[in-house]
Formats: sequence, C-alpha cells, structure tokens
Amino acid sequence: MKVKVLKDEKGELEIELDNLTIAEVLRVYLNKQGVKLAAWKREHPTKNPVLCIVADNPKKALKGAIGQIEKEIDKFTSEFKNLK
Repeated sequence: MKVKVLKDEKGELEIELDNLTIAEVLRVYLNKQGVKLAAWKREHPTKNPVLCIVADNPKKALKGAIGQIEKEIDKFTSEFKNLK
C-alpha cells in the first residue's frame, strides 16, 4: 500500500492512500479515539483518497488507530482458528 504525506503541520496531517477501504477504516477508528476531525476526501473517483486528521498529535492518533485495528484483526484471526 502506498502512503504519501501531503501535509504535516502542528495539529494537522493529510495523507494520500491508494485504498479507499483503508481510508474509511482509519477514519472510523480515529473518530472512536476522539480526534477533532478525521475525514477522507477525493477530488474524483479516479483519484486516490486523502485522509485528513486534525488532533493535538495526529501522528500519535494515527499510530494508535493502526494499533487498535491490528489488535482487532489478531482477535478475529484467533477466534476464527478456534472454530475449526
């Protein structure tokens, strides 16, 4: 997956992702954390989505969201393996 940092300022981070599903999942988890703003946009359906994060520390919030997603995936994976 390609990630391109478009804007990295104090309290604001914009990253371009090559996958709309990942952008939406990150948006949901970031908003669960209580960031000021987490939203994605794209200029045209043929363009990549841009995830905008506004928080006190947007990089830390993004890392936290990714960590939560990883934990949940691990949980589902182990539950699925136990079903066999």
